[in-house]
Amino acid sequence: MHFMLRDGWYVQFLREDLRTSLRRTFTFQDAGKVEELAERGAAFKTLADRQGFDHGISMGRGAVWLHLTDEQVKKLM
Repeated sequence: MHFMLRDGWYVQFLREDLRTSLRRTFTFQDAGKVEELAERGAAFKTLADRQGFDHGISMGRGAVWLHLTDEQVKKLM
């Protein structure tokens, strides 16, 4: 999941190749919603994962690896 602050928090999902994007994108006004998506995708397995996410939010852009179920991936397509 890639996120950036651009007229709100723009969130895009990429496949493992980091080139192919999934159709579904989101734009949120609150960074807390981006964090909620990351939590639902089990992005915070370690403290370093959490710190990297927080650093990305403070910079206005970043990315995290999500661990999605097949059902979650289908919803993003």
